[in-house]
Amino acid sequence: MVRRLGDLEDAVMTRVWDWNRPVTVREVLEDLRQERSIAYTTVMTVMDNLYQKGWVRREAEGRAYRYEAVSNRAAYSAALMNEAWSVSDNPAAALVAFFGMMSAEQRDALRDAIRIVQLDGPGDGPTAEER
Repeated sequence: MVRRLGDLEDAVMTRVWDWNRPVTVREVLEDLRQERSIAYTTVMTVMDNLYQKGWVRREAEGRAYRYEAVSNRAAYSAALMNEAWSVSDNPAAALVAFFGMMSAEQRDALRDAIRIVQLDGPGDGPTAEER
């Protein structure tokens, strides 16, 4: 089961995903402080929690750690959508309702994604992430 990230977890992971490189608690703290008052220990605890939950891996660097995302935001979003869909008592109706909430741009993206999935059979070329 995929658990939705809390607000602060999401703020931290957004930076880790956007920067796409190993980061320190200090780097995340300094960036977060541009929008809110927050303590170093709070950010350190959140990053340790994200490590314990498997969202980031870490490597020791001196007395500190460098944290790196285990997967990307798209994989996180997909896991949340899959979880929500899988608990529905009527998955087809849930999909119809979900599609009905989509903007025209989102429906275009959905059509593109379906075309990619239909074209990608085993060994049929690069995966969506490789493109």
